[in-house]
Amino acid sequence: MTSQTEDTLEGAMARSQGLDTLLRDLTDRAVVQVPGAAACSVTVRRADRLMTLAGSEGLPSGLDLRQYENGSGPCVDAAETGRTQYAADLAAETRWAAYTRYALGTGVRCVLALPLSVEGETGAALNLYGPEPGSLAASHDAARTFAERAADAVNEALRVERQQASAADVRTALLSRSVIDQAVGILMARERIDAHRALERLRRASQHTNVKLRDLCDELVARASGGASRGRQ
Repeated sequence: MTSQTEDTLEGAMARSQGLDTLLRDLTDRAVVQVPGAAACSVTVRRADRLMTLAGSEGLPSGLDLRQYENGSGPCVDAAETGRTQYAADLAAETRWAAYTRYALGTGVRCVLALPLSVEGETGAALNLYGPEPGSLAASHDAARTFAERAADAVNEALRVERQQASAADVRTALLSRSVIDQAVGILMARERIDAHRALERLRRASQHTNVKLRDLCDELVARASGGASRGRQ
């Protein structure tokens, strides 16, 4: 099981176009790999709130959202406590009363939620749903193995996302610095002043017009070169 799971998750990573695509693939594969699972979702805390980043085909609409609204449920508890939550039969479950009523109405009878260790996030969980009482009773080991591999894949995808975001920030900063330097040079030549005075004049103009320094300089460079501005970002 471990080797097969590892191969499928690595394949998902190779095909993935990003975190969202990866997670959609993982949830579909969890349903195939974990006996008794009819649906799967991934819960992650982002921007200080829990959200479902992906769900498998067949996941009942609103099943996770109802937990987030109530602030309680197996997925919420698994993500926030870091402990596996299992409800063999929601019809006999005494925890999460409001959620239980809703879940039963969607045809879910069994829930297994496993915490995911995700770097840089304060809570995450892999959530598995079964249509019959006890349908996930014999699947804990398989689910745990899948969750461990899924956490590795999610962490790798998040790492790539952060690197891409960081690279984009660096490129933006370099472009900003370049256009500001060009504007300073233009003002130095036009007004016959030094670089310090030119930069200070640009900053005062930025504050006075309430226009970002980068955008102000972009306009100045565009006018000096006789071209159109690259536009504000």
